[in-house]
Amino acid sequence: MNYDLNSLNEEQLKALKETEGAVLVTAGAGSGKTRLLTHRIAYLIKEKRVNPYNILAITFTNKATREMQERVAQMVENADRVWISTFHSMCVRILRMDIYRLGSYNKNFTIFSESDSEKAVKKVLEELNFKDEKFKKVFISQLSNYKNSGQSLEGYLATHDCEFNMNDIGKAILHYQAYLKKNNALDFDDLLLKTIELFKSCPDVLEYYSNRFEYILVDEFQDTNSVQYNLVKMLASEHGNVFAVGDEDQCIYSWRGANFQNIFNFRRDFPNAKVFKLERNYRSSAPILQVANNVIKNNSSRLEKNLWTDKSGGEEPVLYNAYDERDEAIFVASNIEKLIKNGYKYDDIAVLMRINALSRSFEEAFLSYNIPHRIYGGFKFYERSEIRNLIGYLRIFVNKKDDVSFARIINFPKRGIGEGTLAKLEELGGEKSFIETILEPSFKDHGLYKKFGEFVEVYKELSSATYSALSEFVSAVIEKFKLKIAYNSLEEEDLNRILNIEQFVSSVKEFEVLNPEADLGQFLEMITLSSDTDQIGEEGAVTIATVHSVKGLEFKAVFIVGLEEGVFPISRAFNSSGELEEERRLMYVAITRAEEKLFLSHCSKRYLYSSSQYQMPSRFIRELGLLSTAKKIVKTEKKDFLKEKTLPIFSRESLFDDKKTQKEEKDVSVYKIGQKVSHPRYGEGEIVYISEDGLVGDIVFQDFGKKSLMLNLAPLEIL
Repeated sequence: MNYDLNSLNEEQLKALKETEGAVLVTAGAGSGKTRLLTHRIAYLIKEKRVNPYNILAITFTNKATREMQERVAQMVENADRVWISTFHSMCVRILRMDIYRLGSYNKNFTIFSESDSEKAVKKVLEELNFKDEKFKKVFISQLSNYKNSGQSLEGYLATHDCEFNMNDIGKAILHYQAYLKKNNALDFDDLLLKTIELFKSCPDVLEYYSNRFEYILVDEFQDTNSVQYNLVKMLASEHGNVFAVGDEDQCIYSWRGANFQNIFNFRRDFPNAKVFKLERNYRSSAPILQVANNVIKNNSSRLEKNLWTDKSGGEEPVLYNAYDERDEAIFVASNIEKLIKNGYKYDDIAVLMRINALSRSFEEAFLSYNIPHRIYGGFKFYERSEIRNLIGYLRIFVNKKDDVSFARIINFPKRGIGEGTLAKLEELGGEKSFIETILEPSFKDHGLYKKFGEFVEVYKELSSATYSALSEFVSAVIEKFKLKIAYNSLEEEDLNRILNIEQFVSSVKEFEVLNPEADLGQFLEMITLSSDTDQIGEEGAVTIATVHSVKGLEFKAVFIVGLEEGVFPISRAFNSSGELEEERRLMYVAITRAEEKLFLSHCSKRYLYSSSQYQMPSRFIRELGLLSTAKKIVKTEKKDFLKEKTLPIFSRESLFDDKKTQKEEKDVSVYKIGQKVSHPRYGEGEIVYISEDGLVGDIVFQDFGKKSLMLNLAPLEIL
């Protein structure tokens, strides 16, 4: 993208040229906020002659950070001197320089992932003899709420309550924090809290950064929590030039502390702030924007705005009432096939849902019909056991105080070292960490050395050797500690684990190409702060994801599924107007991901949470305003409850309304009962039933049992 002020509309230009003081831009979905932010950075550098070194831009995702960096680099020289990062990455960078000022920490601190934190919580609660599993769940929630509240521990305990004694919660929080400090470790929330603690206890550090950053830009301002908002205010304390861009209609993370009220607080804390409103949408067609406006106007806690576009035309969104989740999945699969035939690519398409539990039927349908797809919001690559083991090995070379990583890997591969042996080692070391204890020269004379001796020698060898590249060191760790050999069963699961380890090494090689000066600690920091959603839309596959996972992204065609009461909106929102408004914001975000085509579906009957139940259509369906504009009702042979006259319903037959075209493309009459067929995933099978219309066939596969497939869609080969 080139620097071109003529590419901005009138409202964007007005906001961009207000360079001094506080500026709040309420930017509707798809209103070009990234273009505005990047052009403002370029404007400051080119027109106002601001040193790039004095500009800070804060985003919420790694993907948004990369996009902004790339765009700014195309516009100005020395773009790499502009500090563009997420809140967490910014805090890590600050803490690596000065965390030693807080005492008991050093710059090589480990960043605990969510699973690391849960493991630490488990150990801490065991030590405190809190054995109730329910207490653990409540404690994890209270710990997160406390850290995101911005309150002191005393203040939090005095103003909050739960089903357990808050003094016990406070005691466990203190013990947990002490355990992290002993490990020279911080969890995600600590990255922000320790930065604020550093600024408060070392005013000279705050003075340095508040003086340096003459201009601060904050993206997705509605997603800031109290701690992040305070960080922004502290960093802006010297110059006061804050450019905040946000949209309270897209605040969907209150469950992790985000407070859209910060948009209103901004006007209070910066009384002279100038406010601009961006309503022109550059992403979606007019019919899609209409339903988005229709649904979000039902919220009361918002600034009045109405998205509009000067694009002409656009198709009305399609609303489908499925019989059950399988019918819904076939509706989605068949329409994806039509989109592909009409020139769309798989990565132009997303299937969005409120909860992950709905993904199974779509995954099965896409596998059956050979539709490439990837599910997001599930199991992350870096959370796989073999990868976590490898990361644990690498961490102890960076941070020798990381007992959590040491305890994880010391008996993998098997060394006959259990919890009893570790307890003896811990008693021997006292205040020293496990690694520090076993590296003591005197440890060689101790009886425990027999258990740890081989590990110690390999660790010393790897620590003292010189490697020409980071990937060479990582490969050496894998080889010397025999991590691949541990998976030698030749079973498919072990083969996949070996492939994942090799993929990890490939990611190290990619990292060192992009960051030739970076070290192991920086690589570990990168993967810990990464998200599995950073690659959404880059895989050549249909995206299946929760709405939360696709915030900030866009697709040419979007399917929003599971629009039923208790599913979307989720049931826990029924008794809270605040939570219901957040569900509606989530619906608004889902709709505004769509550029050209929008499909919405709900089931009359759904199998969920171990039972099959009749479902009520979501209240959002009526709010969308589609009932008078969607296609006419198509009569269906399904049960009577599908014949509601108030809802636009499409039967399975209507999915294939151009039957002549379908038969020309794939003649289902070639299939006969008793015929042998082959499927690329399910292998060989026999057709045991074909429906009267010839569209559906039941096929018994040797290894997968009976599957019901749409014969004009399924990739079947007659044997």
